[in-house]
Amino acid sequence: MNYKSRIACATVLSASVFAAPTVLAQGSVDRESSGPYISGSYGGYKSHGGDFKDDNDLLGAAVGYQFNPFFALEAGYIDFGNFGEDDVDGKLKGVNLVAVGRLPLTQSFGVYAKAGAFASSLDVDAFGESETYDDVSPLVGVGVDFRVTEHLTAFAEYNRYDIDIDSNDFNGQLNNSGPEFDTGQVGVKFQF
Repeated sequence: MNYKSRIACATVLSASVFAAPTVLAQGSVDRESSGPYISGSYGGYKSHGGDFKDDNDLLGAAVGYQFNPFFALEAGYIDFGNFGEDDVDGKLKGVNLVAVGRLPLTQSFGVYAKAGAFASSLDVDAFGESETYDDVSPLVGVGVDFRVTEHLTAFAEYNRYDIDIDSNDFNGQLNNSGPEFDTGQVGVKFQF
């Protein structure tokens, strides 16, 4: 992470931590249990698997609909940027559609899990060749959220992505059939 990215991440986390006691002291935050929302997130990831070992920053954005306090559907976009090492470079971005199951622990705090599909475009430059892989793969994640105001929620989550490529490409010189990604993100969600 570069200097500006670390400052932005620290700011979001600090604001969430300092706002938590105030909101908890209120007892509950009035909120609609259903409605549309938008979110933005920033984080980091670690790619691993054969020739794709690296870590970097990522950006995400999503729109969704909260049907009740326990269930939502969400569509998002995520950009992993460039990654790789030595003679192997990759660039990954994609969209996802997930179902979110949430367990409210208090009126303001909850934990959630999500599962769905990730439609990705992976550009790989390796050993003097280039290939693009368009694929749909599963994604799973878990997270915590904290309602800061009636409309604004801060969240932190972990997601897992597994991307496939044809290991026969690049004259069989790649050591695996695609990278796996572990991501950690913090962000904010605005519910209308």
